[in-house]
Amino acid sequence: MTQKRARAQAQVVPKNDPRLYVEDIKYPGETGEVLAHFARPKGDKKLSGVIVIHENRGLNPHTEEVARRVALEGFLAIAPNALSPLGGTPEDVDEARSLMQKLDSQSTIQNFVAAVKYLKTHPKSTGKVGVTGFCWGGGVTNQIAVNSPDLKAAAPFYGRQPAPEDVPKIKASLLLHYAGLDERINKGIPAYEAALKEASVDYKIFMYEGAEHAFFNDTSSRYHEEAAKLAWKRTIAFFKQTLT
Repeated sequence: MTQKRARAQAQVVPKNDPRLYVEDIKYPGETGEVLAHFARPKGDKKLSGVIVIHENRGLNPHTEEVARRVALEGFLAIAPNALSPLGGTPEDVDEARSLMQKLDSQSTIQNFVAAVKYLKTHPKSTGKVGVTGFCWGGGVTNQIAVNSPDLKAAAPFYGRQPAPEDVPKIKASLLLHYAGLDERINKGIPAYEAALKEASVDYKIFMYEGAEHAFFNDTSSRYHEEAAKLAWKRTIAFFKQTLT
């Protein structure tokens, strides 16, 4: 099965879903204009915002679709494109992965922190903002929690942990998802959890036994349906509790 066919079959919420208002936007970031996919339920009600952060292949149709899933749950959803400073995400996956390695880490984090401000001040926003991200985006989610005191909630999926000395800067509530078979990322959990406890950060950790890194991505061979559905249910409940 080709990647394009796999994505098409996995797509749950199309761009033209009649329940949503969907558009590709730009917002001001550290490096200039940041490209992003934006979705919200139709209507005039003010809603909380959720940032959705892609894996290490740039912003692709899968992550855009995840943002639309978030919007259907009653949020303003934005999926920024980390490769905006380099012209956006190319269609070739290998090229996208290579470009991701050329990004400056600090300015990239600040571009995502700017997304918090964008959603916090959006005319349709309640001012409350959360973030979730996957793989590379899970690590960035942790960094936004460190770098944005305005963030209310963060739900990283198998993300690289921040430095223990940065953990006291976290003001947001955390919901941390990890895969049981993800040895490389999981090595950082004990130090992270110790620092979270020491700093009295509000957090919960869930380990999904038998699942691999990237288990949420339903266009990937590592997709684990049971773990993905449970983690998604917990994430949406978490955002509804912390942001509304």
